[in-house]
Amino acid sequence: MKNILVIDDDIELCALLVEYLGAEGFEVDTAHTGPEGAERALTGEHGLVVLDVMLPGMNGFEVLRHIRSASAIPVLMLTARGDDIDRIVGLEMGADDYLPKPFNPRELVARIKAVQRRTETLSPGGRPGEEGPADLRLGDLECRPASHVVLLRGEPVEVTAVEFSLLYELLRQAGRVLSREGLARAVLGRELALFDRSIDVHVSSLRKKLGPHPGGLERLKAVRGVGYLYVKPEGRNDR
Repeated sequence: MKNILVIDDDIELCALLVEYLGAEGFEVDTAHTGPEGAERALTGEHGLVVLDVMLPGMNGFEVLRHIRSASAIPVLMLTARGDDIDRIVGLEMGADDYLPKPFNPRELVARIKAVQRRTETLSPGGRPGEEGPADLRLGDLECRPASHVVLLRGEPVEVTAVEFSLLYELLRQAGRVLSREGLARAVLGRELALFDRSIDVHVSSLRKKLGPHPGGLERLKAVRGVGYLYVKPEGRNDR
């Protein structure tokens, strides 16, 4: 996670981020075109990608599609301020989070460190003296934090890093309604902004990937004005 790839055609911004993030202990590589960024993001040399939407050669969405075809590496997208459509499309395509331009570099560092904390929390021995979180299984669904694997009826389901964290939190507290704000703090490591639909889009993606319980019972339920809950299978009162 200390190695970050920034994909942005703004040379001055990239230089600023190399200097600023370097002072925070990160090693930063840069790519200035879509094709170059798409290729370098899949080398396995980086723990996180910062990806701009507007790029020459391939736009950020095409780069993201290329990355998600082969990797679950966390991706933070940079979007134009006020462009809600780009944010929603990016999240739907598998971005973990977004940051509107122009942004304060301190906010970028905060977002990166939030991803780090989430990764450490869901890794075995991620914190000194602590064991990693336990596998969770309920009905036909199983989450394995050590490998970030989700199994549905024994078959793996491809999820992003943030989708795994969100599902694990919902499954861990199955049967309880969790607020959108609480999920954002636990999963994204930040507060929700006004009209921020990040959690809603990630839940929608999980719904599509997991489907309902056997028999058609809703698996991920929205509670209007409150948040979401993972519905326990019929006849199950345990976790």
